[in-house]
Amino acid sequence: MFKKIITGLIDKPFLTSIYVVDLAILLLHKPPFMFALVMMAGLIGMSMYFGQKLALFKN
Repeated sequence: MFKKIITGLIDKPFLTSIYVVDLAILLLHKPPFMFALVMMAGLIGMSMYFGQKLALFKN
């Protein structure tokens, strides 16, 4: 399962880099509230996209 996640993230480098930078900014900095809210919405959207594309729990 871990190899499938890494392979899926490597296949989409642009989205992965946006996801990592977005997460790092939210964790390591204190952005303004509205900006943080938009960034959190983006993280949730990208997480759902990666979840659909990777389909880790598909039978």
